[in-house]
Amino acid sequence: MKKLFVTLCAVMAVFTLSAQDVTATYNTSAAALQTKKYAEAAKGFETVISEGMATEGAEALVTNAKKYLPMCYFRMGLVCASKKDFTTAIQELQKSATFAQMYGDMNQMSKSKTMIARLYQMQGGEFFNNKDYAAAAAIFEKGYKADPRNTKMALLLAMSYCEMGEYTKGMDIYSAIAAMTNPKYAEDAAKASEMMAFYTNNEVAKKQAANDFDGIILMADDMLVKNPTSPIALKVRLEAYFNLKNYTKVIELAEAAAAAQVNEDDKGIIFFNLGASYNAKEMRDQAKVALQKVKSGPAFESAKAALAELNK
Repeated sequence: MKKLFVTLCAVMAVFTLSAQDVTATYNTSAAALQTKKYAEAAKGFETVISEGMATEGAEALVTNAKKYLPMCYFRMGLVCASKKDFTTAIQELQKSATFAQMYGDMNQMSKSKTMIARLYQMQGGEFFNNKDYAAAAAIFEKGYKADPRNTKMALLLAMSYCEMGEYTKGMDIYSAIAAMTNPKYAEDAAKASEMMAFYTNNEVAKKQAANDFDGIILMADDMLVKNPTSPIALKVRLEAYFNLKNYTKVIELAEAAAAAQVNEDDKGIIFFNLGASYNAKEMRDQAKVALQKVKSGPAFESAKAALAELNK
């Protein structure tokens, strides 16, 4: 903070009286910031900016004030957060982000938005823990808007949506997390993929119980519009076509669906369905090739038995 004060001795001779007033206000604000009187400092820096911009010779003061004003509001936000006054803290941090963006300080803007998201995460967490997912989601939404890279909170938001029955909204958030390639998000990206499969399987089970296989296909198609290589969407769509006995469609889609899978058991299910589809169309050689690709998982024993039958 020693650099807050500017050395003006060399140029004071050419300053006007108004410039001297701006200088005095700046120095008072800088002193307030150093002594952690953030509200006083912020008020003074705002005055320096508003008056200094119209004052000849005050350009350096205005530049410095624009740098320190967002910092003042950031510190005010942290103080309020330490007292668990999250509402006021978020208001102050939002001011910090706004001024930082206005004055081109993208680093400070990012810091402020990151902290806003963390506070929303803390607020929403209490509702989430009490399984009040609607209230939690309403708060997490604000935090996600402030910082979509807060993947911990994004996972909570996606789960809140899914638990509320807002499946599509949940999938959109999970998909965004799963698509993050930076290694620091790897754990959360993997968790997002896991939860996508969990909630998608739940939706599929509901529709299967109602024999709504066309609904499963529509659901999968919607997912594939957003992510054409979604493993879970390709898998459940193929299974729906198989249950509808649309073997031509299964044969058409199976290889691409299998190639997208990262789990060998899932690949095995797809190749078993492919083999059964070929067999249903009396394409025995192709059926054998497909069934031989089932290497593990719940379809392995069925594929083994089907091969034995075909080899008689």
